[in-house]
Amino acid sequence: MNLLCDIAARPVIGHRGAAAYAPENTLASLKLAPPLGAEAVEFDVRASRDGVAMVFHDPILDRTTNLTGPVGARSAAELAAADAGYHFTDDAGALSYRGSGISVPTLAQVIEALPGLPLLIEIKEAAVSEAVARTLLEHEATGRAVVAGNDWRWLGPFAAAPFQLGASRRDITRAFFGIGAPHPACRVYSVPERWHRFHVPSRRFIAGARRRNATTHVWTVDDAKSALAWWRNGANGIVSNRPDVIRQARDAFNAGL
Repeated sequence: MNLLCDIAARPVIGHRGAAAYAPENTLASLKLAPPLGAEAVEFDVRASRDGVAMVFHDPILDRTTNLTGPVGARSAAELAAADAGYHFTDDAGALSYRGSGISVPTLAQVIEALPGLPLLIEIKEAAVSEAVARTLLEHEATGRAVVAGNDWRWLGPFAAAPFQLGASRRDITRAFFGIGAPHPACRVYSVPERWHRFHVPSRRFIAGARRRNATTHVWTVDDAKSALAWWRNGANGIVSNRPDVIRQARDAFNAGL
């Protein structure tokens, strides 16, 4: 069973890899997460101009790279030449990854770089859905990937086997307010700690997910105290920029310390 779908598990999930320590959504960050204790990684995907599934969060390149403008206006080759560590600052405030050769990776590169690791994939736009489905099939990674996204219409290709479906915003809203039914194939609810004035992963929400044989993973939690509170509330995974901090807290919690 995919760890992300195991209602008995409490996985530590690296947010965009280990984004506190290396540039988010890059191979450097994603490959760093497991040695720091992550048992799965979460990341985002968008489409390049030529239809390749690229691992990137924002709609534009400005915040994290040396390029500007929309991701979708650049080819995969252009994105591979970007400096994706250009703006990253470490805990000391240094631009420690600028000019180090870190680029925007493809989904295929991430799958190959992290063999066997569970993947929580966030679809950021409709244009990338088919490319993600095709890439997962080509690389035989459907069994270890869960695909989620804000808009339920982007997730159509992932609603049936061999794919594993994560929640859309509509699924989460329906589950939280009890108005309408979430998609019956949804196995994973990846939810924020808060949405406006609401604590989303309430005991009632988590219990409802369990009744539907689905897990609840909470993002983005970087301190041990908050992680422990969510585990006591019944949550499964914690999505964190600092997987080392959360792994230490989880192991102590499991040991009853």
